[in-house]
Amino acid sequence: MKHIIGWVCLCIPFLFGCTGKKSSNADDKANVNSTFTAADTNTCIAPKYAKGFQVTYTEKGYCLLDIRDPQKEEGGESYHFVLKPKGLKITDAPQGYTVIETPVKSTICMTSLQLSNFIKLGELDAVVGITSTRHLFNADMQKRLDEGKTHKIGIEGNFDNEIIMGINPDIILISPFKRGGYDALTEVGIPLIPHLGYKEMTPLGQAEWIKFVGLLIGKEEKANRIFADIEKRYLELTKLTSQVKKRPVVFSGELRGGNWYAVGGKSFLAQLFKDAGADYFLKDDTRSGGVSLDFETVYSQAAYADYWRIVNSYKGDFSYQALQAEDIRYADFQAFKKKQVIYCNMSQKPFYESMPVEPEVVLADLITVFHPQLLPDHTPRYYELLKQ
Repeated sequence: MKHIIGWVCLCIPFLFGCTGKKSSNADDKANVNSTFTAADTNTCIAPKYAKGFQVTYTEKGYCLLDIRDPQKEEGGESYHFVLKPKGLKITDAPQGYTVIETPVKSTICMTSLQLSNFIKLGELDAVVGITSTRHLFNADMQKRLDEGKTHKIGIEGNFDNEIIMGINPDIILISPFKRGGYDALTEVGIPLIPHLGYKEMTPLGQAEWIKFVGLLIGKEEKANRIFADIEKRYLELTKLTSQVKKRPVVFSGELRGGNWYAVGGKSFLAQLFKDAGADYFLKDDTRSGGVSLDFETVYSQAAYADYWRIVNSYKGDFSYQALQAEDIRYADFQAFKKKQVIYCNMSQKPFYESMPVEPEVVLADLITVFHPQLLPDHTPRYYELLKQ
C-alpha cells in the first residue's frame, strides 16, 4: 500500500449534510462518486490542521481513509483503508485499500498519544490492549487493567502475540516510524492502522487526530464537537499573544549520553513556543524532527536565552541543585542563573496521556510563563517555572 494519492479537502457542508468530492486521481479511486451526502454535517470528518490523514465520502455508503507522513509533502509511505458500515457488501473497493468494518468496537493502542484520544472522547471501553503503563494516570483505564478488561501486550519491539491473539481486537493502532516490531504483528491477521498524530508539526494538527479515532469508532459528532472547543480556545489564546512587543527566547532539552537532543525549527514544539509569544532558539532551522547537538553548539546559541524548557521523569522534586548535579555547565546558562527553567515532571503529571488533546491548556501554561500579565488567573497544569 505504497501508492500516492491526491490530497483534497473532501467534505463541504450543505444544509443537511456534507458532500465528499472525488480525488483528482481517478484511477486510484475508481468507482467513487462525488455526491454522497451524510445524514448530518456534524458526522462529516474534514481535517483542517492535520496533514496526516484525509477522508473521502462516497455515494455507495463507505468512505476512504488515506494516511501519510505529515512531515513529508511528497513521497514516503502511504496507507489506504475503506471504512464500511457493518453489513454493507463491497465488491468494488479501490486497488490497494484494506477494508475495515465500522464502527470499530475493540482496539489496541501502542502509544499514550493514541490512548489520549480515547480518554478525551470518554470511550475507553473500546481500548482492550495497551503497551507500557509507566506514565499511566487515568483512573478509569487503571480500573480496566485491574479488572482484566484491558490487557498489557508488551512494549514496542517485544509484543506478546499470544495475548494479542487472545484479545482479538478489531484493529491495532500503530506508529510505523518508531521503534516498531510490527512485522511480527502482521502474522496475527489483525488490521494494523497507523496513527501518525505524533508526527504532526502543529499543536492543533496533533489534537485533530481525535477526529481520526472518532471516525473509526463511530463517534464523529463527539470528536468534532470536542475539537471545535479545543480550536476555539487555542485561537483565542494566539490572538492574545499576536501583539506582544517583546518575545523572549527559549531553548529546550538536556544532555543525554553526551548529546543534546532538541527539535528543529519547523517542529510541533517550535510552533507552540511561537503561538505562546516566544521565539525558539532554533526557529530558523528547517527540520521538523529531532536534532542532535553537542553542548558547545547549544551553549553558543542559548547561553543568553531567557527560558529553558525541560521535561523529564525525575523521582522526587526536581530542583536547580538537581539540574546542576547532572552537569555543572548547566549553571552557566542565563536561564539557570535567573531561575527561568520551565519544567514538567512526567512522573507527576499526565504529560503524554493528556497533553496531546489539550494544546490549549499547554499553550496557556506557556503564556503564563512568558507573558503572565495576559493570563493572571491561569493555574498551570503541565508547565510552570521551576521554583527551587
